[in-house]
Amino acid sequence: MRALMAALGNRNPGGTVVITDPELGEEWKTEPMEQASAPSGSAREPTAGGPGPRPWKWALGGAVVASAVWAGGLYAVGGPPGDPEIAYRASKNLCEDFAARTLGGIAGDLHKLRPVNHESSNRAVDGAVCSLSNIEGAQDFSVTARVDLHKKADPSVEFDAPPLGLMANVGAVHTEAVPGLGERAAMIGSAGDQFMRLKAVDGGAEFSIEVSAFTFGERHGRPATDADAVKAAMAEDLRELIAALRK
Repeated sequence: MRALMAALGNRNPGGTVVITDPELGEEWKTEPMEQASAPSGSAREPTAGGPGPRPWKWALGGAVVASAVWAGGLYAVGGPPGDPEIAYRASKNLCEDFAARTLGGIAGDLHKLRPVNHESSNRAVDGAVCSLSNIEGAQDFSVTARVDLHKKADPSVEFDAPPLGLMANVGAVHTEAVPGLGERAAMIGSAGDQFMRLKAVDGGAEFSIEVSAFTFGERHGRPATDADAVKAAMAEDLRELIAALRK
């Protein structure tokens, strides 16, 4: 009974019952193996000074009760969790949804060349990628937007994981939080800020914009700019993309 009351009372903040080990008191005893395996129906009376009633029967009964309590706890909270709710729609053409309006004010019309667009879907993630550039066949200013809708897991759990793939390509990176953009957002930049990634997570979706700039000086008729202006433009364009895909 004490184990049952402990199981009923020991709940985590989410309401799920946590089963604890039964208390091991003086009465918890076991019989030798040959006694425990005696044929059924051969009841034996306890001898003087011998072991008392078989406590392992009580333990088996307690386990059954505990299992029932566990099942009841799951039923009380609605059973095993289903697929998470996603607050955003899947993009059928991200280059149409991603206007890049503010970044285009810095680098020139990013949609004047043929945008490169890809989508994918499986049971876990619906993904979409759009790649844009302002110069044909030249390394000047390229932008990649990406959206992943996580249908089976919460993407915020891995939000702080280090970007090892990015670090392998550009070396050391620095990260700073970006307030007021989704549930959480962060700007990741390489040395010299020639490569920057802004990522945000919100409503079961992960969004990102990457900018690769050959130089922040004047180039191909584009006026000189600075990294802070690009970061501000990335934040504004990502905010518009998040609003465009919200259900």
